[in-house]
Amino acid sequence: MASDLILQGRSLSAGDLAQIRAWRTEHPTWPRTRLSRELCALWGWRNAVGQLKDMACRSLLLKLQVRGLITLPPRQRPSVNARRNQRSVAVWPTPAPIQAPLEYLGELSVVPVVSGSAEARLLRALLQQYHYLGHRNCVGENLKYLVRDGQRRALACGLFGSAAWQCHSRDAFIGWSAQARRDHLGSVCNQTRFLLLPWVRVPGLASHLLGRMTRRLSHDWQARYGHRIHLVETFVERDRFAGTSYRAAGWIRVGATTGRGRNGATPNRSIKEVWLRPLHTDFRRLLGA
Repeated sequence: MASDLILQGRSLSAGDLAQIRAWRTEHPTWPRTRLSRELCALWGWRNAVGQLKDMACRSLLLKLQVRGLITLPPRQRPSVNARRNQRSVAVWPTPAPIQAPLEYLGELSVVPVVSGSAEARLLRALLQQYHYLGHRNCVGENLKYLVRDGQRRALACGLFGSAAWQCHSRDAFIGWSAQARRDHLGSVCNQTRFLLLPWVRVPGLASHLLGRMTRRLSHDWQARYGHRIHLVETFVERDRFAGTSYRAAGWIRVGATTGRGRNGATPNRSIKEVWLRPLHTDFRRLLGA
């Protein structure tokens, strides 16, 4: 390769590819899981609490195979993620509309859901059924919020995950160099889904919940992954939404995407407005700008 290849936020040299190919030759019986874990250990690729970034590495290996740069061993069993993503969702009767002033909803519950819990399964089903983008299984660090009112009625869902590897308007707003972005991207996260359930019609609720989630996000992230978040991004389709709730919640519109997707692929996506929410007054210094 003339220059290093960047996948999953990691720079891969020709030597890295040679190492993967050598292991495939020397250890032909290694399954994909063994290969990804050995690579994580070799590279010291761990999260802030010391866990191997196994899922990120498996995604990296799949992308290398798609590009024709390596050949992976056959799957030993069907993909669990594929089964989850294809799982059918029951269509429930639409509940009665919730129409009331915000203060009449009682004490709102805005807390992270635990993976594998009934709340997590409900959140997945709601996103799959009612969000226009649906929902696929999450890879890497992420937090999910299910919002309920004082009567324990579900109102909304929020999902935060890994930040886009490249985003010109975001990087310019922060003042990032390419190296600073590589060093500090893990301190930025992406709000990948925000859903106010369609029968919930409460003025001001969307911006209120955006504020509630972002105020606690960094603390929740540190509790789960051992490091804080200093900036949140989201991408809003300009042909669908005006971003009014984000503006009301203190988010800043900084530009638009080029339609290349989160990893800088060939343009094939709709144009989206880029909105950012700093979580610390000194976020630029904390992000290495």
